Amino acid sequence: MEFQDAKLETRGYSLYYGGFQALRDIDIQIPENRITAVIGPSGCGKSTFLRTFNRMNDLISGVAVEGGVYIEDQDVFQMDPVELRHYVGMVFQRPNPFPKSVFDNVAYGPRAHGERDRAKLAEAVERSLRAAVLWDEVKDGLTKSALELSGGQQQRLCIARALAVEPDVILMDEPASALDPVATLKIEELIQELKKSYTIVIVTHNMQQAARVSDYTAFLMMDEEDRAGYLVEYGPTDRIFTNPEHEITERYITGRFG
Repeated sequence: MEFQDAKLETRGYSLYYGGFQALRDIDIQIPENRITAVIGPSGCGKSTFLRTFNRMNDLISGVAVEGGVYIEDQDVFQMDPVELRHYVGMVFQRPNPFPKSVFDNVAYGPRAHGERDRAKLAEAVERSLRAAVLWDEVKDGLTKSALELSGGQQQRLCIARALAVEPDVILMDEPASALDPVATLKIEELIQELKKSYTIVIVTHNMQQAARVSDYTAFLMMDEEDRAGYLVEYGPTDRIFTNPEHEITERYITGRFG
């Protein structure tokens, strides 16, 4: 699929861990202000693919890449990683608040980028907590430890922390997998609201969640011979889930894979 408003793109992208090829020849365009879900069986490279866009794979020894990865036509491998992560935020599978106050968690990013003005930090914290639909729940306890929050609140706090540096893109690696159904629903509602302002890429094992929240879906598989992850198909979520091009996609989505 091609988009005039593509925010992220990979061209002939492959990734290796030493001698092992984890991803093979992935071409994809991800549109702006939409939610794109990445689905596929365990071990097919979903998280590795997601972390491509903020170069977190660089932190792993022996990683090598081929092909191109772009954010608005800028080659991410030519960008400073710190600058890149200013534009591309990340939310992980399990809530990972810092052992600091609620305020200091959200203010962490702006401070890391040099902001010292207390009023501007307070403004950024409130703005981000409101965007994460958490402000009303924590506004009277900003000095309390973030570790005192519930799991769902902690994950929304981590989303607020990502929003505080005003990124363009938010990457989410199974952001609700460790949460109960009520907290999961709040996260899904929040994701839907955030796409008005952000481009979102979410990895999920939950087919129902992918169908509920995403506009587009990319299905990755692992080659049975060399174990490399590759893109089977990509398109509007409603088509992928109701009329996929490949039988293996239908088998995976309907739980008949394997």
